[in-house]
Amino acid sequence: MRRRLINSTLAVVLVVISVFGLSLVLVEVKTIESSAQDGVESEAVQLISVVENRIAAGEEVAPESLRRQIDPDRYAKIEVPGQPAIELGSRPEGRRISAERSGPGGERVTVQQSYAVVRDEIGRTLLAILGVALLAVLAAVLLAIRQARRVASPLIDLAETAERLGSGDPRPRHRRYGVPELDRVADVLDSSAERIARMLTAERRLAADASHQLRTPLTALSMRLEEIIATDDPETVKEEAAIALGQVERLTDVVQRLLTNSRDPKKGSAVAFDLDEVVKQQVEEWRPAYRGENRTISCSGARGLRAVGTPGAVAQVLATLIENSLTHGDGEVDLHTRVTGNQVVVEVTDQGAGVPADLGSRVFERTVSGRNSTGLGLAVARDLAEADGGRLELLQQRPPVFALFLSRQTDPS
Repeated sequence: MRRRLINSTLAVVLVVISVFGLSLVLVEVKTIESSAQDGVESEAVQLISVVENRIAAGEEVAPESLRRQIDPDRYAKIEVPGQPAIELGSRPEGRRISAERSGPGGERVTVQQSYAVVRDEIGRTLLAILGVALLAVLAAVLLAIRQARRVASPLIDLAETAERLGSGDPRPRHRRYGVPELDRVADVLDSSAERIARMLTAERRLAADASHQLRTPLTALSMRLEEIIATDDPETVKEEAAIALGQVERLTDVVQRLLTNSRDPKKGSAVAFDLDEVVKQQVEEWRPAYRGENRTISCSGARGLRAVGTPGAVAQVLATLIENSLTHGDGEVDLHTRVTGNQVVVEVTDQGAGVPADLGSRVFERTVSGRNSTGLGLAVARDLAEADGGRLELLQQRPPVFALFLSRQTDPS
């Protein structure tokens, strides 16, 4: 590209120099020839005037008195009636420039100059024009190289930026080059880099959330399948299979919910539902796991509550809190429901050591964990709660009390 820019600039400069240089040469040649002709004619006029004045004064027309009237490079011939012709200088050979003037008494003056003198002056002028043209070409070359570097270097840099984006490095470079068109391309690439970075972040977040959120339903489903394998009672198998089928449906709901949140985290699908049923279902699903750890899980509090939200999301939030209590807590776990104002609250508490004092409310931040876990569970649970207009809070650190607040459905009056 640099070579093309340099060649194109030089081509333009050479065309301009050729057109204007040729015109200038023609004008200068004509000017020099005209100037030489005017000089010869001027000397002829001056010389005839001197001759007439001497004749009128009765003085002799002698070569010595006339020699200083003409240029040494020119030839003059003075013819006066009754006197021999007077010649000054050497008669030029070949092409020459000539001028003649005659007086009233028959006297005649001829002045000539060799065209070689004019040719020499034209040659010097052409050399000067050629020198200026060469300087112009040299300046054009330097300017073309500078401009080519100024244009080509940013383009190479922009190509490297585009290659970095294609290779998965979406960091914007924020470089500008002082050329509006190139700066516009840089702006577009930086904007694209930021969009790609957001997309990659969203994809990585979805993958992390999915791997974490699917773990709990799959664990519960695995426990049900183990119950089916361990029993020979057809009724127990049928009951456990029905529960496992329900868990598969909730697993599908979790996947759908994750996909919905990845597209629009603020878009919910809240409906009115029976909160007691969701709480009871979670207690029943997790009871075998707690029994295996010689612990108990129960529910208490107000009954007959109806909340507004997404049942699958609420179940997932409660499952996350219950699993955290199973993994990090101790003793009995209680799901307590109550009413506060126009909201219903589900509190999950256990008898363990609780949340470390240095974490506090930061426990809901991603990657924040005090027990060597991923730190995603509570963050995703809070996102699920907020998507339907609810909220998840840590009411007490020791013993831990997590509370899920949901809008309450009021009976129509």
